[in-house]
Amino acid sequence: MAVSSLSLSCISTPTFQKIYVPHLNGFPRIIAFSAISPISCSMERIIDEESVCKRRLLFLGVGALTTSLFPTSIASAEEIPKNYSAFVDSEDGYSYYYPSDWREFDFLAHDSAFKDRYLQLQNVRVRFIPTDKKDVCDLGPMEEVITNLVRHIYAAPNQIANIIDMQERTTDGKNYYTVEFQLTSRNFASASFATIAIGNGRYYTQIVGANDRRWRRVRNKLKVIADSFKVLDI
Repeated sequence: MAVSSLSLSCISTPTFQKIYVPHLNGFPRIIAFSAISPISCSMERIIDEESVCKRRLLFLGVGALTTSLFPTSIASAEEIPKNYSAFVDSEDGYSYYYPSDWREFDFLAHDSAFKDRYLQLQNVRVRFIPTDKKDVCDLGPMEEVITNLVRHIYAAPNQIANIIDMQERTTDGKNYYTVEFQLTSRNFASASFATIAIGNGRYYTQIVGANDRRWRRVRNKLKVIADSFKVLDI
């Protein structure tokens, strides 16, 4: 935006906003940036106020530059479901929502992970591996791909796998497979959503899980996370 230096003097005070952006390691961090209130200008202002205006316009430029560094795919506050936050990894090319009261944690071999602060088995984690495939549909029919994943990859030898439902969706031209499944062993049972997608030369997997005894109560809450997973172009 072009701004004339001959007629501007500012009467507003900058405020500061916060936005989550990813660290280089994939986890979000908060950056504070200036958001300038509307500017009112007059030729009659004295030189000192003119100097203040120039400094504030500099803040405006910095704020605009900072905002331009964030991908347009970051959801605005009104688009994010109530009680959820957005995680956006613009470096590794994916995003999703997670409950705002969850906390990030390290999960072996995964790029990002968040968990319930009290119930650690309620969590979401994302990982990716290289692939020469271009689309998840290149892996094969959804039924075959999902069945193989659940029974031979996600399930341990001592677990019984039960596929509850599987869905295919297309978002912004990218295809996703999502499966809801249970894993049961002699002493423990869990339930999860797994979403897979391919983009950027990577095979992405997001898993959202919980203890099977709580699944009925938290399923819809966790489904929001699974449905929000997106691959971004990098």
